[in-house]
Amino acid sequence: MSVELSPRASEIVDQTTQLLAAGGYSGFSYADVSDRVHICKASIHHHFPNKATLVQTVIACHRRHVRETMARLDREFPDPLKRLEAYMSLRTQCTEGPSSMCIGVMLAAELPMLPKEVADEVGGYFKDLASWLATILEQGAKQGQFHLRDTALVEAQALMSTLHGAMLTARATNAPASFDAISRTAIHQLTSQR
Repeated sequence: MSVELSPRASEIVDQTTQLLAAGGYSGFSYADVSDRVHICKASIHHHFPNKATLVQTVIACHRRHVRETMARLDREFPDPLKRLEAYMSLRTQCTEGPSSMCIGVMLAAELPMLPKEVADEVGGYFKDLASWLATILEQGAKQGQFHLRDTALVEAQALMSTLHGAMLTARATNAPASFDAISRTAIHQLTSQR
């Protein structure tokens, strides 16, 4: 999905992103967005005819941002282990504060109830991330940094599941530091001889 947004539409997307991080798809309405953006609901409908279109746009913007972040990390950290550590460090912000959470994780939990177009974007987010992590793990394995027990893609999916589970654990226990501890353990398992 290609996304070109006006300044007002961008503001709506930004506020919706925060609402999704706090409570998921079912946890907000156009009235909540209206209160945050200080425009009437009809004006929101002008930019986004329905909630599914709005959230699909939010996820498309999120995916674009994540892909840009991955490309930046690829440039800044040619070493696969350092790149993975930098990525995990960035993900720490998804555990800071009561309304902080990866919107991909929040929406994945609601997947059976989401409109198809939203579910497809959420699935695309996970595929993008798994593919990128698999590339890092494959590069690191070739350099002897990572010791994989399965294919790079399966290991990437396991790592992604661990990280997303760590975000949920940090939120559920109100212990953001647990994300870092779990992340370090995940890296240690990848780098240790088995």
